Amino acid sequence: MTRDTHPSGAPWRNFYGRLKGHALRPAQERYLDEDLPQLRVENVGWDENPDRDPIDPASLFGGKPVVLEIGFGGGEHLVEMAGRFPDHGFIGCEPYINGVAMMLGKLRESGASNVRVHPGDVRDLFDVLPAGSLAGAYLLYPDPWPKKRHHRRRFVTPEHLRPLHAAIIPGALLRVATDIPDYVRQTMEEVPRAGFEWLAEGPRDWREPWAGWPSTRYERKALREGRVPHYMEFRRT
Repeated sequence: MTRDTHPSGAPWRNFYGRLKGHALRPAQERYLDEDLPQLRVENVGWDENPDRDPIDPASLFGGKPVVLEIGFGGGEHLVEMAGRFPDHGFIGCEPYINGVAMMLGKLRESGASNVRVHPGDVRDLFDVLPAGSLAGAYLLYPDPWPKKRHHRRRFVTPEHLRPLHAAIIPGALLRVATDIPDYVRQTMEEVPRAGFEWLAEGPRDWREPWAGWPSTRYERKALREGRVPHYMEFRRT
């Protein structure tokens, strides 16, 4: 659900764009009908959890450490990382229903069983995540909101980074990718202010669920259109 205000009464500015695009194919409708109910993270929405009681994300994966992907697009990165690292659980948040349907199709093909989905605003999930319940997070090619008057809608602002910082365990990683130079600037300014240390030494060990940077359609689009992707890695202090 899209809101102008948070249920608490605070201003609520969406950091994402449209919620639905072209008509879904019959197979995609089937994925949403058959797969999403089993994979949806429960007790996140305000209707089902109005008291905002905390959830235990690790319990969704038998106690495995849990990694969050904020805005997974078509799911290329989320599904591939889930297949590479079956010893982790992955929660993907995506309000764009076409992207959710695309990801569910890829997940069926992969056979990975360590993915859960919140098909909505990640801020609803932040409300119910206990402190230190995430082993890391990805923010890959978020909506750029290129006009200056819209920069406050970007994810890399204090209202979004503060709850993310609280949810991630100390020492865990946040990885950000964007092809928008000004988004790089804002990320490098705001993320350290929110309590994350920039790791300038480069990619992490391939054995960790942070290396490899599987390509996404947004990365390929940026390269086709002559934009340079930037990859930033931060540690939660």
